[in-house]
Amino acid sequence: MCGIVGAVAQRNVVPILLEGLKRLEYRGYDSAGLAVLENAGLRRHRAVGKVKALEAQLIQEPLQGSIGIAHTRWATHGKPSTANAHPHMCRDKVAVVHNGIIENHEQLRTEQRDKGYEFTSETDTEVIVNEIYANLSPGGSLLDAVRQALKKLEGAYALAVISPDAPEHLVVCRKGSPLVIGVGIGEYFIASDVAALLPVTQRFIFLEEGDTAQLSIEALFIYDKDGAIAERPVKESQLKADAADKGAYRHFMLKEIYDQPWALSEALEGRFIANRLQENAFGHNAAAVFDHIKAIQILACGTSYHAGLVARYWFEKLARVPCNVEVASEFRYRQPLIAPDTLIVTISQSGETADTLAALQEAKKLGARHSLTICNAPESSLVRESDLVMMTRAGPEIGVASTKAFTTQLVTLMLLVMAIGRRFGLSPEREQKITAELFGLPGKIEQVLHLNDPIKQLAEQFSEKQHALFLGRGSHYPIALEGALKLKEISYIHAEAYPAGELKHGPLALIDADMPVVTVAPNNSLLEKLKSNIQEVSARGGQLYVFMDETLTTKTEDNVQIIAMPSVANEISPIVYTIPLQLLAYHVAVLKGTDVDQPRNLAKSVTVE
Repeated sequence: MCGIVGAVAQRNVVPILLEGLKRLEYRGYDSAGLAVLENAGLRRHRAVGKVKALEAQLIQEPLQGSIGIAHTRWATHGKPSTANAHPHMCRDKVAVVHNGIIENHEQLRTEQRDKGYEFTSETDTEVIVNEIYANLSPGGSLLDAVRQALKKLEGAYALAVISPDAPEHLVVCRKGSPLVIGVGIGEYFIASDVAALLPVTQRFIFLEEGDTAQLSIEALFIYDKDGAIAERPVKESQLKADAADKGAYRHFMLKEIYDQPWALSEALEGRFIANRLQENAFGHNAAAVFDHIKAIQILACGTSYHAGLVARYWFEKLARVPCNVEVASEFRYRQPLIAPDTLIVTISQSGETADTLAALQEAKKLGARHSLTICNAPESSLVRESDLVMMTRAGPEIGVASTKAFTTQLVTLMLLVMAIGRRFGLSPEREQKITAELFGLPGKIEQVLHLNDPIKQLAEQFSEKQHALFLGRGSHYPIALEGALKLKEISYIHAEAYPAGELKHGPLALIDADMPVVTVAPNNSLLEKLKSNIQEVSARGGQLYVFMDETLTTKTEDNVQIIAMPSVANEISPIVYTIPLQLLAYHVAVLKGTDVDQPRNLAKSVTVE
């Protein structure tokens, strides 16, 4: 993985490929490359580092061609190097770019070595290009060679293939990794994300699982997993080419933090009539499905998993329905049991998270009859695999560290809690109260954003630290987890989070003057217990930073700093209290000089296990 771009056109496609790669930089990567058919032969450039390094090569040694493929790589097999960068080629006859992981690559590598193939990289991708070359017979088609090669591949892939033996064709396929075709006028484009192609088209075809396609200037043919001609609809994207512009902000992450009042408004828009949630917002048959639900199983990874943990408190406290939350990568391998009439809820920003998608498929195999996804990508795999869908409408999120995707996930999860809760005793009066609180959220977030300057000053006390501890209770424990994740993701400070009540069971041993402790303290029923935990830290010389409801008071000490938060209702307070933790992580990372939007070793869309 991480990003694929390709084109077949009546013009030089190199600028299109390069621009597409730049628009995929947000996904995270360590090298980049492209290959084109030029003068009846394959030509290629690859570079370690940012796309601008590849661009510099192209200035020194220009390429030109009407068919080409390009890639940004995030290392899975082999360290970042020019040799490991895509595209990979075999004997100047086939070039391939690949997202995904080939699980049987070692076996194929051994077989191919025995047949005389030489390997120039450590990647699993090189076995693909060799396999295609082996099936590229005189007079045969590139499409047939790719099809034959696919029969030997085990794992996940999105592939784009070109060859001078098929100078008019670009062949692509997908299994377990997304790929989209952009439709132009007398030209076609391919990418792993529509964002890469917005400057050249707004019309897209989303390939389905197992699809293979052959593209040329004259025609596009799509074949399903059985090899039959398939019709896939052309869809008009509402995104604009400037949707991924950070504007006046220094980083995408900061822009996306400040986008949140708008994003939360979008998440609520049109889903209520006369201030009553409409269940058909989840799908036309949602009400019938919800009538049979007796339990909730949430599957997610990373930040989305933290959203699920918050929702568990809501489901059980407000809706009074049992809820289990599990990391998707663990669920599919532990032989889980699923109770009858359980709603499988998957959460993913991209809708292509490989572990979450595989967990959903495993749940279906185990007999789960109902599934719902909460997602930000309308044509993604999770959306297509799920019975019901609730789009978060966060808009493009470019920063690898999720911000507005997380808070819009929380809002849409609360809508699901309300819908399910109607069947388990959530009163109309309580539902109306929550609805009013949700509609007031954008204003509350605006108030918190006014804390940016004091939080920026606070960040100076973290920039030289090596470790940090985050504490929370109840539904704010997952917010502490999310705050710790944000700090470690972009500042590279080791950060951990605990339920505050667990301090005495081990973490208290870590407390000293060099261990900053961040605490979220809304005005709820657990406040007095949390104050006791704060005193435990203070008494041991720990430096405390407490985000506390402005209506509260606590004993002030030299090693305790209070950041007053706007007063907010208990039900929605986790959404509000995540904002200052995002700002804290951001400003610490800026002070440390890290790459805020593209932190090392991380990718935006994790499409491999």
